[in-house]
Amino acid sequence: MAVLVARTGRQLQRYNGLQRVVVGCIPYRLKGSIKTSGIEDALEVLVISAQRKGKGMLFPKGGWELDEEIQGAALRETIEEAGVSGTVEGELGKWCFKSKGNDAYYEGHMFPLSVEEELDQWPEKEIRQRYWVSASKAKESCQYSWMREALDLLVTRLESTPKKSEDLTV
Repeated sequence: MAVLVARTGRQLQRYNGLQRVVVGCIPYRLKGSIKTSGIEDALEVLVISAQRKGKGMLFPKGGWELDEEIQGAALRETIEEAGVSGTVEGELGKWCFKSKGNDAYYEGHMFPLSVEEELDQWPEKEIRQRYWVSASKAKESCQYSWMREALDLLVTRLESTPKKSEDLTV
């Protein structure tokens, strides 16, 4: 596999008015059947450490650039920050939020990512840790309320829409 390099700079960043547009994913995997085990036991999500120490955990996200489709940008950010890849699913929603570090406002879009591959090397491996946790643990440790809302929407979606393997009847 080729070495991946994170994109840098803001020259190609998308803005909606004065709001920088960011995109991200909630990487997830199912350890078992939601119908059999329940969502709490079957679902694991991947959280990453913030770049600044002591700023908690979050889901991978970053700028959506002009030369990208929205889902491609969300996948790129997830590979760069969390080192996982997979299938990006339908958008969970759009949130407008204020930065915790400055007075900037953002428009954030989040997508579920069904993880198919965990990379051994990724661009931000040296500055971030990644952890598989339960949805409830992710809600406790996630620093952004809008990301917790996106996680709630993912849980609701997974509970109401069984995976194809669970649709099969014998």
